[in-house]
Amino acid sequence: MSAQPQNILPLAANDPDAQETREWLDALDALIEAEGRDRAHFLLEQLLEEARQHGIDRPFSATTGYVNTIEPEDEERSPGNLELEGRLRAYMRWNAMAMVVKANRLESPDGSELGGHISSFQSLAHMFAAGFNHFWHADDTDAGGTHGGDLIYIQGHSAPGIYARAFMEGRLTEEQLLHFRQEVGGKGLSSYPHPKLMPEFWQFPTVSMGLGPIMAIYQARFLKYLHARGIADTSRRKVWVFCGDGEMDEPESLGAIGLAAREKLDNLIFVINCNLQRLDGPVRGNGKIIQELEGDFRGAGWNVIKLLWGSNWDPLLARDKTGALRRVMMETLDGDYQAFKANDGAFVRKHFFGRDPRLLELVAKMSDEDIWNLRRGGHDANKVYAAFHKANSHVGQPTVILVKTVKGYGMGKAGEGKNTAHQTKKLSDDDIRYMRDRFNIPIPDSELRKIPFYKPADDTPEMKYLHERRKALGGYLPKRRTRSDEQFTVPSLETFKAVLEPTAEGREISTTQAYVRFLTQLLRDQALGPRVVPILVDEARTFGMEGLFRQVGIYNPEGQKYTPVDKDQVMYYREDKAGQILQEGINEAGGMSSWIAAATSYSTNNRIMVPFYIFYSMFGLQRVGDLAWAAGDMQARGFLLGGTSGRTTLNGEGLQHEDGHSHILASTIPNCVSYDPTFAHEVGVILHHGLKRMVEKQDNVFFYVTLLNENYAMPGLKPGTEAQIIKGMYLFAEGQAKGKDAPRVNLLGSGAILRESIFAKELLERDWGVAANVWSCPSFNELTRDGQDCERWNLLHPTETPRVPFVTQQLEPHAGPVVASTDYMKNYAEQIRAFIPKGRSYRVLGTDGFGRSDFRHRLRAHFEVDRHYIVVAALKALADDGVLPAAKVAEAIRTYGIDADKINPLYA
Repeated sequence: MSAQPQNILPLAANDPDAQETREWLDALDALIEAEGRDRAHFLLEQLLEEARQHGIDRPFSATTGYVNTIEPEDEERSPGNLELEGRLRAYMRWNAMAMVVKANRLESPDGSELGGHISSFQSLAHMFAAGFNHFWHADDTDAGGTHGGDLIYIQGHSAPGIYARAFMEGRLTEEQLLHFRQEVGGKGLSSYPHPKLMPEFWQFPTVSMGLGPIMAIYQARFLKYLHARGIADTSRRKVWVFCGDGEMDEPESLGAIGLAAREKLDNLIFVINCNLQRLDGPVRGNGKIIQELEGDFRGAGWNVIKLLWGSNWDPLLARDKTGALRRVMMETLDGDYQAFKANDGAFVRKHFFGRDPRLLELVAKMSDEDIWNLRRGGHDANKVYAAFHKANSHVGQPTVILVKTVKGYGMGKAGEGKNTAHQTKKLSDDDIRYMRDRFNIPIPDSELRKIPFYKPADDTPEMKYLHERRKALGGYLPKRRTRSDEQFTVPSLETFKAVLEPTAEGREISTTQAYVRFLTQLLRDQALGPRVVPILVDEARTFGMEGLFRQVGIYNPEGQKYTPVDKDQVMYYREDKAGQILQEGINEAGGMSSWIAAATSYSTNNRIMVPFYIFYSMFGLQRVGDLAWAAGDMQARGFLLGGTSGRTTLNGEGLQHEDGHSHILASTIPNCVSYDPTFAHEVGVILHHGLKRMVEKQDNVFFYVTLLNENYAMPGLKPGTEAQIIKGMYLFAEGQAKGKDAPRVNLLGSGAILRESIFAKELLERDWGVAANVWSCPSFNELTRDGQDCERWNLLHPTETPRVPFVTQQLEPHAGPVVASTDYMKNYAEQIRAFIPKGRSYRVLGTDGFGRSDFRHRLRAHFEVDRHYIVVAALKALADDGVLPAAKVAEAIRTYGIDADKINPLYA
């Protein structure tokens, strides 16, 4: 089509001069015909700018017609062998289907089914084929190449199709395909992309809907960051992201598209598979999801490419001189488009073309079969290639390709275009025969009931082509690097003596300040310092980190074009093209996504990076818990810092700011190692240990460390306690007995409330004659894991010497009941109850309930975790053991003015 069709738009009924309007429209048509669309676009922009200068309000539309963005004459033709690609695509469709159907025909003694998805890959097959055959470069650096590899976020439900391709490539065996979703025995394939389960195959977990898009945006941004800082050449690498149109309803899917445009992430390409269906029905039955998404992305500043119609629509559109076809395409709702593909050609003739007599005339010479074979753009190899090529070469903007497809394409009555397509995991013999015939799979009827996998011989043209294409693109995908080739030596613990030594007389600091001192020292290390990635969400001044602004700068791809208002200050706000800090604004999900990109850089970039992301602890694992779980799946390595942690430390901020459960949430992630330190030396030992594990050993763990904003004197590191700190508990202060028979107790604490235990020790010894050992327990979670490991080993090795949990080892030599107090829910410290030495009573104080605002001492009294409650709990434990009379407990309650009849803080 060399020109737009004339007279598409009807003239407005209230037009005072219809003739003049027609002349303007005709002039535009003539301009397009004579000088092309680019010239017409330029002149229209000039007219609009002139109108703006005269204050004329102009209509705005972020959407274009319901047709392909790329005109046929502008399409880049595929250089591939389309016949061979078509055969390979058919075999992969078949094997993907067979994998799911075979798995669901297995009989299970417990009656369960394995599930799986067929229809998503069937709608995506052309797109994956184009990418794998022509666009997606593998990391070839291990073979002496210079390309770090493109990063592909695979739409999770299409995993069977990726396995089918890897099987054809010889990277997966038939036995593995036969064990789809059967992983316990070690032979199987995971249901979806999971790096933890298939660590050398999948790179990104994407089936937590919406997380793939936001993680990919920050991943693309992180590639730019690495390049700007001279750490890696990422200039030729692209991030491709496959999403479903229904998935775009997730807030995270569109939540960061503004960042992508603002930072000109032209290394980022979204491909949205618009099959018009959610899991249960149409995405926008009463609307047009493609138009909606076009407006969202173009309005955000993206380059938008629409691929709606296949090549056999082009002649119809070229003959559509009145614009009737375009009008009907635009007016037809998505719910109707879905119905067309769930029926047949006669139905489409009547209910689509029948909407305008001119359209019936347009297709009068076409048979119903011809009409049925009018393809949507996502099922046309040439059209897909052209769209991918245009996106891949676009500069200055991120690109989104909106591709119209049919869910369950090729499945026929079993699911093609039907609301049930997503849930279809079993096919009848007739359905299987239909797919065999439709895709011309060379399997005889006699073998059909077995649903055999099909793989041509290695010397066939198809197989040679398959391997040639991947060889030309550097190797096979997906593929994951499990370790970086880089090696670093972590500075010695002594390097951080500023946080290990006692504070000077009269000096007080917080554990947050200790963290900042540790980080500042680490940044000075010539080797590892440049690999540190400080990540902030607009809270640098809250955490006392504004000094880093000038020291290492804030990353901004455009530098700092303005003069900051605080330029005359020592710690002014400095942005830099090579800045080291990632400042995400008020955006915890963005901060976490940046952290994930850095924490997995050892795998995606072969570059070890050490991210430190600090946030209000209440705005961490609770708010971005799904991303934290995904980080565990991705084998992330880095530090998460929960600032102003605990239910009673952020005293004036109220219910939604006061964290009493983040450590419980952290405990649910198997490779998250979490600590709640009280003192600066504990922070130093823990962070140093984390560096040793994640940088030197390359262990697949990440650390969550909570920090406090209370200032107090720091006692310094007692040599010999380092290993105990890491294991989770050490004896901080031994009880001072006033006599050989003095009652004894053990007070356990962490974080903010350990100091209340220290004060309680003084009260117990001075006022009640009770000797109290104080134990610092930086990690009840690590103590719990150790105890559970011992229990499991003992269960499975009944004839061998039992292993003793570390908690038991520590407490066994020290007599007396045990009282644990934390600024977290009771469940946090309750976890170790089973490992308390036998015969000892164990009492737990915690901050169950909603937070509230007040002074710290009042909050701790309200939640019953302050020194007075700890004393009462210790005395009650001794009374229950028959060591002290119960009257002593009642006396303490009166002495401290405790209201014994107040409402439980859990319900208050």
